[in-house]
Amino acid sequence: MANGTHFSTKDRILGAAEELFAQHGFAGTSLRQVTSRADVNIAAVNYHFGSKENLVNEVFRRRMDEMSAQRMARLKLAQERHPGELEPILAAFVEPALAMAQDRHGGGAFVRVIARAYAEKNDGLRKFLSDHYGHVQRDFGRAIGACLPGLSKEELYWRLDFLGGALTYAMADFGLIKRPEGVTETAHRERGARELIRFAAAGFNS
Repeated sequence: MANGTHFSTKDRILGAAEELFAQHGFAGTSLRQVTSRADVNIAAVNYHFGSKENLVNEVFRRRMDEMSAQRMARLKLAQERHPGELEPILAAFVEPALAMAQDRHGGGAFVRVIARAYAEKNDGLRKFLSDHYGHVQRDFGRAIGACLPGLSKEELYWRLDFLGGALTYAMADFGLIKRPEGVTETAHRERGARELIRFAAAGFNS
């Protein structure tokens, strides 16, 4: 029973922080607001996270660990089943991110948190993300580079950057293409993934 309480308290704090960071940004959200939204006291936040910076990092870790693991598993499969093919590698990068964004349990809020991270230029968070998830980007860079040996490293990383921007935009659903009536969210997401993968493949191959 104690374990269940332990995890539910931590998850409540993370969920509340994610929603508030999405609405107000990192600088604009106080720990008092988080404790009020989560219905816990400040001691619980300090016990589980120690500081606001750690809380920000853990909001990202909660989503990014699973998404990164899915990406790496999909990348390994793509390389085994479709050696030398670019689009399966791009699918391994794109599809887990779009699935996470559509997650009904706060996926949309987390996408807004990512947008806040871009806007606020939080150096501590950037270091945390680079330290913990930079290897994912590098592994995909190597895999894509192996498919396109004529591409210089500089060109490759410019295009990876552009893919990341396009993917974040697609995750946020800011685009002109809205889900048509009668089309499920899953079907709409799958279509978006296919179009983005084709677009990215053309960009990498140009």
